[in-house]
Amino acid sequence: MEANRITVASLIISAGAVLCAEIAAGAVAARSPVNPMILLGGVRLLEIALLLLAALMYGNGLSSVGLAQSMAARGFGRGLLWCATFGMSALIAHLIFIAAGINGMTLIRAHLPRSPDDIILLFLIGGLVGPAAEEIFFRGVIYGFFRRWGVFVALTMSTFLFILAHPGFPHIPATQAVGGVVFAMAYEIEESLYAPLTIHVLGNTAIFTLSWIT
Repeated sequence: MEANRITVASLIISAGAVLCAEIAAGAVAARSPVNPMILLGGVRLLEIALLLLAALMYGNGLSSVGLAQSMAARGFGRGLLWCATFGMSALIAHLIFIAAGINGMTLIRAHLPRSPDDIILLFLIGGLVGPAAEEIFFRGVIYGFFRRWGVFVALTMSTFLFILAHPGFPHIPATQAVGGVVFAMAYEIEESLYAPLTIHVLGNTAIFTLSWIT
């Protein structure tokens, strides 16, 4: 992947927009009667719009965050191949855990709401809207900015920040750590954000489905 995709101005404006949106959402959530999932979905959609606007106005266009339209079909296709490979690897790991007497589901199980309506919202927002916003920011912007200092620095910084954005302590953030590395490597190799976006969406959907079933 070419370095210097993300300008300093684009990084600062993108990070500032996301931070302001998160702070505003926290303030509104404390006083608003709106369903928290709906509020979260609205915030994530706003963040997507602000990030894309920043790329267009202060960056080098949508291609700078890996969203060149010409790469869409190939990116989605490669993302499906990555999903198949990652899924087989996860299955093998799960079988190894079972043989060792370890319940691997404890590492990935998601907390599901009780209401059927909220479960549907979780699949829509947590399975589609959220991953889109996160991939544009953490891989498109953060990884793209740090890529000027090499793959290792970009992968480390984007994954570290991705983990911090998903607090789960004292539990080990295994899902976020593995996901962050896989998403970053898919972006680096495929040079298209559509690939990690596909993996992220299908991965979250799979985790929610398994958690629901079990």
